[in-house]
Amino acid sequence: MGLFGKKNEGGWMDVIRCDEPDYLVWKWRPGDGAPTNKENSIRWGSSLRVKDGEAAVFIYKQESGPAQDFIEGPYDETLKTANFPVLASIMGLAFDGKSPFQAEVYFINLAGIIRRPFRSPWFSAFDPRFNDFMVPVAAEGSYAFRIKDYKSFIKLHRLIEFDLERFSLQVRDAVVKYVKAVIANAPADAGIPVLQLERRILEVGDLVEQRVRRAFEQDFGVELVRFDLSTIAFDTDAPGYKELRAVTADLHKVTLEQQTVSNVQNIQDMQAINAQNMAESMRIQRDRAERFAALQTEQQFIGAHQINQQTKVLEAAANNLGEMGQMNTSGGGPGGFNPIGVMTGLAVGGMMGSQMASMMGAAGQGMQNGMNMPPPIPQLAFFVAVNGQNTGPFNMQQLQGLALQGQLLPTSYVWRQGMPNWELAGSVADLLGLFAQQTQPPPVPPMPPTPGGAL
Repeated sequence: MGLFGKKNEGGWMDVIRCDEPDYLVWKWRPGDGAPTNKENSIRWGSSLRVKDGEAAVFIYKQESGPAQDFIEGPYDETLKTANFPVLASIMGLAFDGKSPFQAEVYFINLAGIIRRPFRSPWFSAFDPRFNDFMVPVAAEGSYAFRIKDYKSFIKLHRLIEFDLERFSLQVRDAVVKYVKAVIANAPADAGIPVLQLERRILEVGDLVEQRVRRAFEQDFGVELVRFDLSTIAFDTDAPGYKELRAVTADLHKVTLEQQTVSNVQNIQDMQAINAQNMAESMRIQRDRAERFAALQTEQQFIGAHQINQQTKVLEAAANNLGEMGQMNTSGGGPGGFNPIGVMTGLAVGGMMGSQMASMMGAAGQGMQNGMNMPPPIPQLAFFVAVNGQNTGPFNMQQLQGLALQGQLLPTSYVWRQGMPNWELAGSVADLLGLFAQQTQPPPVPPMPPTPGGAL
């Protein structure tokens, strides 16, 4: 049967495939899979089956160094030199396509995900505010990875010596190293107090994941699929933990008291500012009311005011007329009787007398009309309670301005003469109209029909 006639020597036609349910890298052997003296001898014409999500790597030993052929699944055919450039060269030169060839075949799982737990030993962490207290910390969790770029993975690892358990231990040691480094430096680098590490575990986990992801790609040629930091534990019996907890509890109490005092002070300041703004707004309203009342008074007595002003003008004119009688128009020096001035003064004086008579008559008529007019209708005047103080009185127009500015509300207390007690503005019938608001206009009436039906 020849050298390769026996099955355990790789002489029969083989089916090169991987049937392992869980693997990362698996080496195929001919025959029954047991190591043999010729386990790397593969007969030309054997069948190669590569499932979807995996890759087969053929490694040949040559004088110039190892060479590789890659076949990505899915693939299910007999070996063909068209798909194996290195194999085509070997078969053509050495065996003319009729003899076995030497190659190692490895299957790499591209779809499988390797999941592993981790737990760090106790290590020390320090709060930068209290460097005298050493707190023992430990962490645990899990991670998952897979091979994404198998060619880069092969460059980093010798497949002939690859062992998944040894590789997993190397990965786990790297994960633990970065977990310890990130947690120990988080108080200083990320500003996370030691005793708050467990409460902010998601934030710490994100920091660890960034470091682990880079290490997996650069150092191991695999992709980090998931990282979970599930626990950050403290040795609660350690003296450093107890002392740090006592110190931070006192610090937290002092800080809380300071925050309480600050909040109370802020509330008091805001109340003082609001009261000051309210008082200033009320003062402005009072000033406006006083100016409005003064203007109304001037308008009511405008006739007397006009007589006073015109009387002053006529007095000045009369004085000027007296001086005109003394004027010497003949050029004979000062003094002497001036008939022209006298005549002019009489004429102007007559006109002024007529004007004075008209003014007095108009004033008398105005006073008579004023006496005949009915007295003005008394206006309601309310007092408003603001911050426990009595302000006012305000008439309805002033109260309407306060309501529009939001300074008079239905819940404000008001009082006017005749009321036994202070009452809410919203319950006083005379003030209900100040708070009624029409938010939407009434619907538009339909257009009337056109007479005669004309368009």
